[in-house]
Amino acid sequence: MIKYERSKGLTDVKTHYCPGCTHGILHKLVAEVLEELNVLDHTVGIASVGCSVFSYEYFNCDFQQAPHGRACALATGVKRVLPDNVVFTYQGDGDLASIGIAETIHAANRGENITVILANNATYGMTGGQMAPTTLLGQKATTAQDGRNTIQHGNPMHISELFATIDRAAYVERVALTDIGNIRKAKKAIKKAFMYQIEKKGFTLIEVVSTCPVNWGMKPREAMDWAKEHMIPVYPLGVYKDIEQND
Repeated sequence: MIKYERSKGLTDVKTHYCPGCTHGILHKLVAEVLEELNVLDHTVGIASVGCSVFSYEYFNCDFQQAPHGRACALATGVKRVLPDNVVFTYQGDGDLASIGIAETIHAANRGENITVILANNATYGMTGGQMAPTTLLGQKATTAQDGRNTIQHGNPMHISELFATIDRAAYVERVALTDIGNIRKAKKAIKKAFMYQIEKKGFTLIEVVSTCPVNWGMKPREAMDWAKEHMIPVYPLGVYKDIEQND
């Protein structure tokens, strides 16, 4: 009897992610959801620029590569041409919350019927650990070697809270990958976001509290504990917008 097998939503390509990086867990959850919803053959993913830039090699569905920050603009075009396809972006916090913040906000404001998967690890992972919009106060980065401070850098951006204020956003939830319980909740949220898209309810965004052991200068277990102790208090988990609950 088969107890577990690799999701058909993933290819057999070995990922390039660092040990302890939670992109692998998040890929697995998204792939499982797409398989369970039986939409792999009519799904288009949009790869961002960042650590997840090669995600098109790992998901077993059609994919497009977007320029840095332009994932939601590209997703909008794909969805309007192929309105019956499931379209999602897979982005990091640097890609979405910095250079791509305008494209993402306006996609939500228009109520584009796409799903955004945001991996928030509070750093620019691929380019060496620069301060990101989500970097915590006091957290050190290559571009903030004494730690982020409010006067010089402003406060961390709270993406879920921000997008929950947009009228045409249908569903916004923040989840985490820090333990089995949270991983299960994350999969449930991702599935709900895709179901809302299939039901044509509008723009959905799932923010995922993630880790980056290498740029945080930690071992994988230490990074998980740090995310629990430091990131989740700043970025509380939960549903921030749900048109079904708000009606």
